[in-house]
Amino acid sequence: MFVWDRARMRTAWLHGAGDVRVTEGPVPEPGPGEALVKVTAVGLCGSDLHWYGEGAIGDVRLSEPIVPGHETAGVVMSGALTGRRVAVDPAIPCHRCELCVEGHPNLCADLRFAGYADTPGGLREYLTWPEHRLHVLPDAIGDAEGALLEPLGVAIHALDLGRVRLGMSVAVVGCGPIGLMLVRLARLAGATRVLAADPLPHRREAALRMGADDVFDEPVAGAHVAFEVAGNDAAVDLAIGACRPGARLVLVGIPETDTTTFRASPARRRGLTIALARRMKEVYPRAMSVAAAVDLTSLVTDVFPLEKAGEAFAHAAARAGLKTVVGP
Repeated sequence: MFVWDRARMRTAWLHGAGDVRVTEGPVPEPGPGEALVKVTAVGLCGSDLHWYGEGAIGDVRLSEPIVPGHETAGVVMSGALTGRRVAVDPAIPCHRCELCVEGHPNLCADLRFAGYADTPGGLREYLTWPEHRLHVLPDAIGDAEGALLEPLGVAIHALDLGRVRLGMSVAVVGCGPIGLMLVRLARLAGATRVLAADPLPHRREAALRMGADDVFDEPVAGAHVAFEVAGNDAAVDLAIGACRPGARLVLVGIPETDTTTFRASPARRRGLTIALARRMKEVYPRAMSVAAAVDLTSLVTDVFPLEKAGEAFAHAAARAGLKTVVGP
């Protein structure tokens, strides 16, 4: 029987658009195959901001309060990994369905995901999670950086879909944390020219620091691969305009409404191949191996305590910095 010396914990609940409430409740007890994890860092993601700003993500609306947060790191308090610092993979696929067996666990129809539906996320002091979805962190990766391995994994999956190769030219439209990661990853993958676009000056400057050769407002066709990471139609059009004929375009951003539209003629005449990114596959080991080279530390600009989770969401929604982290 698991015994813990603290009976209560704080949890941040999202009740609706803009409505974050921190309450106190019991510490959960781990079930079979699960470990209790003391949460040390949670990054606020763009999808979390959709829940916060619109009370919805695409065609899924918030019908009851949820515990958001899927970019999570912590310290294991029970089980075989007790005392180890870990990154929490927020996805729990079934590993039995056809898609899982074929190597696409991110498309599993029975997948459970932290901060979604009836699976509470990381914005709480303690969580229970399957041990096999915990990744032990090396000493070189701090807690906040451990939380950022999840968006880094998303960026790696998008890079895989883009099929970036040595000597290519790449354009990244939207320089939030995942877009900035893609700028750096494209360079690491051997792209010889990387251009970036974002309307916010501080994010344009961050793109240059991360390795972009230049930033642009108007499309200049020439990219072999373009990544749209903003989640709006203007960004999609800008990414299309940056593509050379025969290029690949990867849509990573999530739109505020459940619709993405773009002018067909420029995309059709260029013969573009368009791919849509869905979370990530099993890439945590790869993410850890390149974490230092991507310089995740530089992306963390703001840290809030759990009791100020509402302020953290408002700050992140204003796009005031780069990555906002909540540290329970």
